[in-house]
Amino acid sequence: MQVIIVGRYGILLITLGIFLQMTQRTVDINVTDRKLKVACPIGQESALLSAAAELSVRLTKANNNKSIATPEQALLMTALNLTNELLNAKQQLQAEKKENKQKIALLQSTIEQALTPFHNKQA
Repeated sequence: MQVIIVGRYGILLITLGIFLQMTQRTVDINVTDRKLKVACPIGQESALLSAAAELSVRLTKANNNKSIATPEQALLMTALNLTNELLNAKQQLQAEKKENKQKIALLQSTIEQALTPFHNKQA
């Protein structure tokens, strides 16, 4: 392999290419009997395979639905359902975060109140 370096940006591009090769690998996945090669961060292969399996199951169900006429409609409906689930999960996570912050503030206040008489007695 020949490499022509032109200035420091050329070196940066070569370094970036080596970095990407070291941090990603190609994984073969199967979605509704379609074989695909997908770039995947090293260490995330099992998550990608699980996601592909889940997508395959959902697309199969959508394709078996009599009200969905084409594979494109099945893909669109599956994408919309997944997006809706993701947005709901994000909203639930935000609500839980807010609730946890309130609980932490209450605990901090309770601890401070419990320690205040103790500090006053020592002073």
